[in-house]
Amino acid sequence: MENWIKRGADAAETAAVDANVRETVERILDDVARRGDEAVRELSIKFDGWDREDYRLTADEIEACVARLRPRDLEDVRFAQAQVRNFAEHQRAALRDVEVETLPGVVLGHKNIPVQSAGCYVPGGKYPLLASAHMSVVTAKVAGVPRIVTCAPPYGGKPAPAIVAAQHLAGADEIYCLGGVQAVAAMALGTASIAPVDMLVGPGNAFVAEAKRQLFGRVGIDLLAGPTETLVIADETVDAELCATDLLGQAEHGPDSPAILLTTSEDLARATIAEVERLLKVLPTAAVASRAWAAHGGVCVAADDAEMVRIADRIASEHVQVMTRDPDYFLANMRNYGALFLGPRTNVAYGDKVIGTNHTLPTRKAARYTGGLWVGKFLKTCTYQKVLTDEAAALVGGYCSRLCALEGFVGHGEQANIRVRRHGGVDVPYGGVVGDA
Repeated sequence: MENWIKRGADAAETAAVDANVRETVERILDDVARRGDEAVRELSIKFDGWDREDYRLTADEIEACVARLRPRDLEDVRFAQAQVRNFAEHQRAALRDVEVETLPGVVLGHKNIPVQSAGCYVPGGKYPLLASAHMSVVTAKVAGVPRIVTCAPPYGGKPAPAIVAAQHLAGADEIYCLGGVQAVAAMALGTASIAPVDMLVGPGNAFVAEAKRQLFGRVGIDLLAGPTETLVIADETVDAELCATDLLGQAEHGPDSPAILLTTSEDLARATIAEVERLLKVLPTAAVASRAWAAHGGVCVAADDAEMVRIADRIASEHVQVMTRDPDYFLANMRNYGALFLGPRTNVAYGDKVIGTNHTLPTRKAARYTGGLWVGKFLKTCTYQKVLTDEAAALVGGYCSRLCALEGFVGHGEQANIRVRRHGGVDVPYGGVVGDA
């Protein structure tokens, strides 16, 4: 039976924070919708201390940012983007258009059509998260999106060179130095200087995630990607240092980032708690990670692997690091997760930065109904149908006429009847039913 040695914040506290986020985001979106660029500028000054004539970076500014990176830095960015591109291309190849003759003379099909524009948000307030540019822009490019817009906040009072370089090398068509809800709102709603996009993608803090939620419907979104979550599943085959390192490696994202250890070993559980406290004394980002661990850290002891699967599926974490005797057991049996990292040789940081899978993943239990960002998110699977023969038109029309009558849709039925009359030689009275006794 599960035993929680340490728990994070309760649901009531989280709900109170959520309510404040919702109200704040609603006001900002309304302001941008009404006042456009003027509101965006005021919000950028207020939240980022950042103002300029045009938030879109020029070609010269972009090249200057690229030039500020060392050759090794650029090589590393290109390597990471090559891994993301390679995996995305394999995913795209798995998505095939379909055309099949389902009845003689009846052809059905679907095409995978890319959205025509995408807005990619790249977080960068606390850290210049250039990896998010790989994950969104490269993936959209592989999908075939013709217009890709990126927004990232200033870092240290100016465009972050690494983020700008990553956006440019990934293939972004328009690069804006603009952050937060105002950036997401500008891309989705459009302003005088920023043409609206069809879809928003990319991770962000709770405010960015809430903005995407409220904008969904006016534009498409990839998923609700809020504060980072990590779940470490471990048994006695690994040590406390490894578990603590993987927990804190994600907790440093922000003070609202849950980090949970789930284990069958109480000894490992208690040793990991002690190791976390030790590492927090030396970790340079401990100011953030310690707040996350105190407020949202959790440690749970389960009876066996099967119980760990049940608990993990209930948690539905964004990242799940599995370090057990048989990690493939979790691959075979788990159902709710953003991404799995199997075995002690891999870790969430590999997925976040370089290995090739996408790091924009579902949070807040959204893994129960969606996976993460991938090339398919940028594609619309649109169906079509063709009826090639008179016989097929009359055959389908007869069934359609009678089914419409069951529902009381006379106009629908007449769409079928006119084709039965013309192609099947059956004299169906206007508003009648084919084969009506």
